[in-house]
Amino acid sequence: MFYTTDTNRHGLSHDPFKALVSPRPIGWISTRSSEGAVNLAPYSFFNAIGDRPKLVMFSSVGMKDSATFAIESGEFVANLATEALTRQMNRSSANAERGTSEFEIAGLTPVDCRLVAAPRVKESPAALECKVTQWFRPLGLDGLESENVTIIGQVVGIHIDQSIVRDGRIDMALAAPLSRLGYMDYAVVKDVFQLPRPRRADASDA
Repeated sequence: MFYTTDTNRHGLSHDPFKALVSPRPIGWISTRSSEGAVNLAPYSFFNAIGDRPKLVMFSSVGMKDSATFAIESGEFVANLATEALTRQMNRSSANAERGTSEFEIAGLTPVDCRLVAAPRVKESPAALECKVTQWFRPLGLDGLESENVTIIGQVVGIHIDQSIVRDGRIDMALAAPLSRLGYMDYAVVKDVFQLPRPRRADASDA
């Protein structure tokens, strides 16, 4: 099958786009407003975009609390969502009135960070403290701004629980991070294997 996205006539019962761009890591974003309100929400439009400097991004469909608080404070935290925290992650995605803490809704513990005012999730085995470097609304082919708000942050501090470290490396099978597959589908990373990069472009896979 083939279809053009200007009509989006794919003939399926659900839009396949997000399912095809998967798995996507979940950025469990915690923020604090300039007035002190705390917010926590999961974003599957999230990823690392560079390591010199270390940059991550998340994209919000509309100016939701996470985007609003990150922009006005200039800070956010990306917490690692794991299999053990699946229920809490899902609870934190519920719509709540501004000023209501999703930490309380999900039964999670906010902990002060070292370099940013936003709290991190104590129960999460890893968290990235970030300072906003830029934000924008991406453009479509028509040159118009989309409804999405993209926020880029530089990682200034990293928390790692020793329980997921083995032999000097993070063991992702132990961490069991969650990923989004589209629709209401999720996956857990447990099957991990190593694949060394070839030394030359013409190198054999053997």
